[in-house]
Amino acid sequence: MTNPPPPGNWSDPTWSAQPSSPAPDPTLVAGQPVPAQSGPVDPYAPGAYAPVDPYAGAKQSAAQPMPGYAPPGYAPPGYPPQYPGYGYPQPPKTNGMAIAAFVLALIGFTSCITAPIGAILGHVAQKQIRLSGEGGAGMAKAAIIVGWILTGFLVLVIAIYAAAIIYAIATSDNSSSSY
Repeated sequence: MTNPPPPGNWSDPTWSAQPSSPAPDPTLVAGQPVPAQSGPVDPYAPGAYAPVDPYAGAKQSAAQPMPGYAPPGYAPPGYPPQYPGYGYPQPPKTNGMAIAAFVLALIGFTSCITAPIGAILGHVAQKQIRLSGEGGAGMAKAAIIVGWILTGFLVLVIAIYAAAIIYAIATSDNSSSSY
């Protein structure tokens, strides 16, 4: 099948690149078998060099479990029985120090002295979480952020109070000497 020529006297490379059926082989005679042709090789087909499984014919009886394995529902002595497919996986336990750090950082809103303690405990909790794989990394990070922000505000407030006291002392000395 050939395509009609495109209008406008130009050639489309996709039309000429379409495969057409090959010309018949003149050496073949009608009625004779067609010789085998080489094609793509199946890499998964068994070949002469395929490995042989020495245990292919051996069967394990159902009464005898394989060495090192226990039947389903039974666990080795000293372990609780495990039943596959029941329940959901348990989330990791939350680190207790992360909880304490977060609580102390939040209490820092009312009593500013606990905010730096919460931030420091948050750093310690993060290290413990990295080592143990427990949960609570977000809580520890929140404790660090809130704790250091409130500590910064505490330092700023103390600096303002100190400046106000120094200013009050400096202006009171000048006013008392004028009498």
